[in-house]
Amino acid sequence: MSVTIDITGLPPERVSVVPSPLAELGMALHALSEPGHHPDLQGWATAVSSRLDPCLADRLCEADFLWRTTFSDVFAPFAGIPGGRTLPGATLAEELDLLDKLTDEQFVHAALEFTCQLRYDVQDPGPLADPELRRRSLELAAARGGAQERFTHRLLDDPPAVRAWFRQLMLDCDQAFFADTWARLQPQLAADARHKSELLRRKGLAEALSSLSGAISLDQEAALITVDKLLVGRTATGDGGLVLVPTSMGWPHLMVLHRYGWQPSITYPASGTRPQAPSVEQLTRRLEALAHPVRMRLCRHLARAAHTTGELADAHGMSAPEISRHLTVLKKAGLVTDCRRGRYVQHQLDLAAVARLGSDFIEGVLR
Repeated sequence: MSVTIDITGLPPERVSVVPSPLAELGMALHALSEPGHHPDLQGWATAVSSRLDPCLADRLCEADFLWRTTFSDVFAPFAGIPGGRTLPGATLAEELDLLDKLTDEQFVHAALEFTCQLRYDVQDPGPLADPELRRRSLELAAARGGAQERFTHRLLDDPPAVRAWFRQLMLDCDQAFFADTWARLQPQLAADARHKSELLRRKGLAEALSSLSGAISLDQEAALITVDKLLVGRTATGDGGLVLVPTSMGWPHLMVLHRYGWQPSITYPASGTRPQAPSVEQLTRRLEALAHPVRMRLCRHLARAAHTTGELADAHGMSAPEISRHLTVLKKAGLVTDCRRGRYVQHQLDLAAVARLGSDFIEGVLR
């Protein structure tokens, strides 16, 4: 499973690394509504929540589906501008001006894409043009609660009014807490963008992409970027560009905008924010390796001390070849290490790798 970006014919000058204040505000709102996804931001989230004006907090609850369960493309309006070469604005006001340039259809589709299960990477008429899709959108919104149903009615009946409401909400968030947060984060994000741009210039796109995340790879011969995620999607740069957006508040999320007709972009955790997690395939292999009862019992022995294959066979009443097969599965999963002692090879559980399983699993499913 992965998201792919076809970059056939994409020249280096159309790859841009640019921080986005609106995208970072979206990440901040997500961290406020889902602090469990971002344990290192819980102190910040608690401090902001404690001093948030109750009226503003209520307004945020009204539209939190735009950022709570995912990251709506309304926070990346630059990608929807025709031509596919617009970059994020330098200020929040500039990015909100870009939001105003989206058509009503683009804005509504972006706002409802996840909560109402609209098609994402294929052409779709949208709920404003399709009565059946409108009915389905309202039906699904109702299943998520009265607040979202009311918001969806407003959005479908008067998109410009909701867009103006959303713009003012973002400006009020900026005044309440985000301006201070952005002033602190912007220098770090700008430095990361400069570093990645220089890496792109000196060593090429493959090197630059691998520096963003171990989950991103480039097949230069096929001109295909692959992002390791627990979903399937595809897009292409075509005559447009590719935008890489660093985030300080977004880890563990690695976002790929692959909406049909929009400019592709990747929002990645800025350097130094977190270590790399294993791939989805490696994570799956580890969980499958530990699902077998014999291998679980082997792990109990190997966690206490290093043992040879023969010792493990005697302890478990099994043949050495049977033990070897189970050890091979654990080794391929990266959970067991070997160490030679004279004529003997001893096996031991990699406690650090096992200890990271919980956090690796969370990052894998949230990536």
